[in-house]
Amino acid sequence: MAKVEIYTWSTCPYCRRAKELLNSKGVDYKEYDITGDEAARAKMVERTGGPKSVPQIFIDNKHVGGCDDIHALDDQGKLDTLLAA
Repeated sequence: MAKVEIYTWSTCPYCRRAKELLNSKGVDYKEYDITGDEAARAKMVERTGGPKSVPQIFIDNKHVGGCDDIHALDDQGKLDTLLAA
């Protein structure tokens, strides 16, 4: 199973949607709640190469984007392949 990491903000509806998708697939993931933590947000931005919004999702240390991106991957049938790696 792939290593999945997600950066979230506690009140973010997109973060909840992304986690719901991962949960529906039975994925174990490491969540980094960066609510109000500018140092943690700076680390996330460094990893993403620019995007500052949450959620930001990584699969096997590869940045796959945010909520819309992970849902698009699922719609295209590509998410399960990434998660199975």
